[in-house]
Amino acid sequence: MTGMFLACIWGFVVAPGLSWASMVEGDLVREARLRDEIVDMIFDGEPLMLQAGEREFLSILTEAEDAQIGVIILHGRGFHPDWQETVNPLRVGLADHGWTTLSLQMPVLEKSATYYDYVPVFDAAIPRIDAGVAELRRRGLEHVVLIAHSCGAHMAMHWVDAGKGGAIDGYVGLGMGATDYRQYMAKPFPLERFTGPVLDVYGENDFPAVIKMAPERLSLIEQAGNAQSQQMLLPGADHYYAKSGAALVELVHRWLASIRF
Repeated sequence: MTGMFLACIWGFVVAPGLSWASMVEGDLVREARLRDEIVDMIFDGEPLMLQAGEREFLSILTEAEDAQIGVIILHGRGFHPDWQETVNPLRVGLADHGWTTLSLQMPVLEKSATYYDYVPVFDAAIPRIDAGVAELRRRGLEHVVLIAHSCGAHMAMHWVDAGKGGAIDGYVGLGMGATDYRQYMAKPFPLERFTGPVLDVYGENDFPAVIKMAPERLSLIEQAGNAQSQQMLLPGADHYYAKSGAALVELVHRWLASIRF
């Protein structure tokens, strides 16, 4: 990266000016500010504080009557669990279709942070995803599917790479492979090691890296050998599904309804 010295610590790339502790934990002050900004504005669903180790974090539970499948939703870089593009349409729309959703606040950094800045924070996502899965299981959901968008997909795949994939029954990746200019993925996605059904969705107008990586992702998914897995391109959609929220919800709903666990 031009004008920036990058140091490698334990295999992670860390940008100067950010301490190791802050990179692992994320920006807790910004996270608290995001929580305070949205918690009183949640009209569909229930704010729910979950515990990840010593940290409490916000989630939003949107229950569907008689649901047997619970869906965990991970937002993209620097956002929150009620983000109006991608996340809110999914968490509300899927609940309307009969799936209980639990949208999690993932670790965040300052707004200018890049993919390389976020890589060391991925570890902090692991106990949050664990807590989300445990909460849905505690509520009696028979099956749990993880949906992750953009940087949330990087965190989800890091969680799978840590040996956690057996805790869920399916995975939906949205806009997988997004990084920053001249920044390359720290590790390949471990899609070939997740044997549950996978839906890989990307937009017709997605980021170039996401589109370019589509054949590689499909090859890894096929190596896992689950006949219910699919890769789908959403016509007209950009990386953030800005004007395609309803179409995204319908696509994911149809796939969930087709799955036999």
